[in-house]
Amino acid sequence: MQIYVDADACPVKNIIIEEGTRLEIPVTLVTSISHYSNAEQPTGIETIYVDTGAEAADYRIMKLAKKGDIIITQDYGLASLGLSKGCAVLHHKGFTYTNDNIDQLLQTRYLSAMARKSGKRTKGPKPFTDEDRMKFRKLFLQTISKLQNS
Repeated sequence: MQIYVDADACPVKNIIIEEGTRLEIPVTLVTSISHYSNAEQPTGIETIYVDTGAEAADYRIMKLAKKGDIIITQDYGLASLGLSKGCAVLHHKGFTYTNDNIDQLLQTRYLSAMARKSGKRTKGPKPFTDEDRMKFRKLFLQTISKLQNS
């Protein structure tokens, strides 16, 4: 099992790094070169830098991920691709993308984009809270346990 993180705007990287290190599960952070850092990461944590293009991180994650891996992303398109590859895909707000919910999420994203294109204003995401962090950690650990026991 490997954990891949769409890391550009991921607010739970510290949780993923902490738990991945503790459980000795390799973590790969995929991020834009514009977020380059010299910061040292713990053993088992790798950072891959990609071009600044819109889907560069998504393409790299899909090239690397295999069935049974975990992907953390807020991008519904990447989530859909990860599901089709047999990965467990989590959102940082603490929910799992599934074959049952991905079509609705993609449809909502499409409708919001069309509304914005026609000049309508749409609501942005709600602020990220400590409760969201706790919810993500719990789901993340449950997902790891489930994959390790299957």
